[in-house]
Amino acid sequence: MGAAYFYHLTEKPLEATLPVLLGKALQAGWRVEVRGRDQATLDRLDKQLWQGDGFLPHGLAGGPHDAEQPVLLTTEPGVNSASCLMSVDGAQVSLEEVTMLDRVCILFNAGDEAAMETARGQWRALTEAGASAQYWAEEDGRWVKKAESGNT
Repeated sequence: MGAAYFYHLTEKPLEATLPVLLGKALQAGWRVEVRGRDQATLDRLDKQLWQGDGFLPHGLAGGPHDAEQPVLLTTEPGVNSASCLMSVDGAQVSLEEVTMLDRVCILFNAGDEAAMETARGQWRALTEAGASAQYWAEEDGRWVKKAESGNT
């Protein structure tokens, strides 16, 4: 059984944090789905991942090889048989995904009140349904676990 990890982006923006988390997921041998609600955000992240310091193999959904992508940026679930899901922009995550996948990461920006409210609602819904969850926040350039629920 997997767990949901909530990442509260208080110091670095999504564009700086996502490549780091993707790198760790790929090192763990996981195929990753980055799920967003807004295609414009995914397009921006796609460009950022190509222009970043290191190469992160990935694709933007809609191509002929979506199912083979090690990292797929998409608005639709389940396209590349991921073992790790990273939710951005308040994209929905189900209890079944938390249960079935190795890891679910929910990234939300401290400066976006709507994103914070969505993340709070996701935390409540998932933990009340019995999912294991951890809440992490950035402090002085490092991640600090602030809360834990369930058997993580």
